[in-house]
Amino acid sequence: MPPQKKNWESMAKGLVLGALFTSFLLLLYSYAVPPLHPSLASTTPDTAAPCSPALEAPEAGSTANGSADRCQPRRDIVFMKTHKTASSTLLNILFRFGQKHGLKFAFPNGRNDFDYPAFFARSLVQDYRPGACFNIICNHMRFHYDEVRGLVPPNATFITVLRDPARLFESSFHYFGAVVPLTWKLSSRDKLAEFLQDPGRYYDPNGFNAHYLRNLLFFDLGYDSGLDPGSPRVQEHILEVERRFHLVLLQEYFDESLVLLKELLCWELEDVLYFKLNARRDSAVPRLSGELYRRATAWNMLDARLYRHFNATFWRKVDAFGRERMAREVAALRRANARMRSICIDGGRAVDAAAIQDAAMQPWQPLGAKSILGYNLKKSIGRRHAQLCRRMLTPEIQYLMDLGVNLWVTKFWKLIRDFLRW
Repeated sequence: MPPQKKNWESMAKGLVLGALFTSFLLLLYSYAVPPLHPSLASTTPDTAAPCSPALEAPEAGSTANGSADRCQPRRDIVFMKTHKTASSTLLNILFRFGQKHGLKFAFPNGRNDFDYPAFFARSLVQDYRPGACFNIICNHMRFHYDEVRGLVPPNATFITVLRDPARLFESSFHYFGAVVPLTWKLSSRDKLAEFLQDPGRYYDPNGFNAHYLRNLLFFDLGYDSGLDPGSPRVQEHILEVERRFHLVLLQEYFDESLVLLKELLCWELEDVLYFKLNARRDSAVPRLSGELYRRATAWNMLDARLYRHFNATFWRKVDAFGRERMAREVAALRRANARMRSICIDGGRAVDAAAIQDAAMQPWQPLGAKSILGYNLKKSIGRRHAQLCRRMLTPEIQYLMDLGVNLWVTKFWKLIRDFLRW
């Protein structure tokens, strides 16, 4: 082939790649970049009609002890999905319950979150109409209570999940680091340790995606993650969360949390079975310990105060439930999970992304890495368990598509990433 023709082909490929990359950046700017000063100004106008549910018979008693006053399963649920807290596993539980019972989800339009990190607004819901009522809201958002409250019936149950702030910060730093330009100037092999030696040197609260690097729980819940930890507003916000949420789960005590959730919602054991989804492969860099753990906690002091408060309330709920009863129910949940693992999962454990055989089981990966584990579904599963196994193992993006969600932005992003091998 003549050299001149090769040059023209190379130039054409470069132009195509440049056009695609420019389109990608424009799309990123339009859909992923939050306002410079996120506020509540973009929420649904006050004139928008709130949820107007059809009249239903009142629910029976609130306990699930098999008495004559047996409760009815609760089906109206708001799950405030926080980041890096095992929330994807809980999301799968809610997807399965809603699908099983034909419930109405409030889903995002175009992507798998509600324009995060901007505040949630009802207008972001796919096919939203004023006065529309939904049973379940569970995708990532920056929480705005009044907007969410207007989408669900008055007796809806509000739940969320928290995690030890130092561990959450570590996970968030590794998962989101590639899309946080503040981390690009870090040069050592252990970037997290380098950052924690002098966070103020690298951190800019106005930087792109900077919210991932400090007090992420506080931010997700809709509060100012840059508040002075000594401000009285911090405690006010914590008590507001306690008033609004019926249950705050803890990632470190996930099984105990699910037992409390099952009791609160009057669900069956099968409803809360799970496999751990969106888990990260163990890093070559050692986990936080000692001084670095203390530094990470101090850097995320708002989240630390939030976590301490709800750690205490969690164990008060466990005491009210009964420690011995809790131990029995946790053991029953773990036995049932182990049984499903033997029925559903090829090899009985999670595997690296490269070892996943079915693309439908491939989880979404962070930019520039293949660190999220997934599963291989057994090839021979009895009819009784086939559907449940597949649903329990289906990653978030694929499950959303199965439920009919419009994910064109997410799909386009994936197309670009696959093309550029990011």
